[in-house]
Amino acid sequence: MNAPHPAAREREQLYRDMDPLNLTPLWEVLHALVPVHPQSPCVPALWRYEEVRPLLMRAGQAITAEEAVRRVLILENPALRGQSAITQSLYAGLQLIMPGEVAPAHRHTQSALRFIVEGSGAYTAVDGERTTMRPGDFIITPSWTFHDHGSEAEGPVVWLDGLDIPMVRFFDAGFAENGSARSQQVTRVEGSSFARYGHNMAPVRGDAPFGATSPIFSYPYERSREALERLERDAPIDEWEGVKLRYLNPLTGGWPMPTLATFMQKLPAGFSGRAARQTDGAVYSVVEGRAVVHVESPQGAIVRHEVGPRDHFVVPSWHALRFESEAGCVLFSFSDRPVHQALGILKEERLS
Repeated sequence: MNAPHPAAREREQLYRDMDPLNLTPLWEVLHALVPVHPQSPCVPALWRYEEVRPLLMRAGQAITAEEAVRRVLILENPALRGQSAITQSLYAGLQLIMPGEVAPAHRHTQSALRFIVEGSGAYTAVDGERTTMRPGDFIITPSWTFHDHGSEAEGPVVWLDGLDIPMVRFFDAGFAENGSARSQQVTRVEGSSFARYGHNMAPVRGDAPFGATSPIFSYPYERSREALERLERDAPIDEWEGVKLRYLNPLTGGWPMPTLATFMQKLPAGFSGRAARQTDGAVYSVVEGRAVVHVESPQGAIVRHEVGPRDHFVVPSWHALRFESEAGCVLFSFSDRPVHQALGILKEERLS
């Protein structure tokens, strides 16, 4: 057996001597720190609503919304179990509220979105204004605003929660505070924010009420779907995404939330798309219809999902995504794209 080369022995001793001083050699980890392309530890995953819903209903029997504060089943990426994360920067969960319940008021640094999956008649209150929840609606809880949820519905109401919890955790910047009352006092009639900002107009005086976040906190599905149908009928269909629109902040034209981008897209009947990839990982909620989703990792492994209404799936960073839909499909999605753009690290590639 050959003895180690003198240089190798010298390096090993160097590493042992530097270790007590909390030093480590860059050259041993350089290629992992600066890879040729993104190497996300996350994996593609699918949560079928028909499998998740019974567990949600059991949670409704096991714990009250008030006791839980937020009765949510977290969608954890299979490769990030125990981290309460669907990607390394995004959190997602399905929240349930039952008739007559109230999820008490609190506020936190983390920005949150709600996308309504099942049921009508529950409400979210943000900063003194309530909005009624309906399937397909996109609702925002801006950072550090008091919010509570309640239900006057006859049955269960379920929505997708999307938050920037892992991002805020990375920066060690999280704060939270419980409200003094179970439900906050309503000070504005429902629809006030949309009346002020939702018609390509804005008040002459007054600052943006939520800073960098959109002053509209409820985007109705009926308006989003109407826009998609009009474009499907009258405009060219994109070969990669079908018809895809982004939600925006009407005061800036930018993203509705500083850390989360939100989208709605429609795949026409008979759509067979091309693959594309980007550095922002994305979470999808199927609103209507059915589709086949092909997700290919940078290493070439391909996952194929058949998805239908209320299913949810995640596409990690730099994984190529391709859609097919025979009957047509509507999808909501959110990602961390605003942060990628702000840092100048967004990269996307449309494959032929």
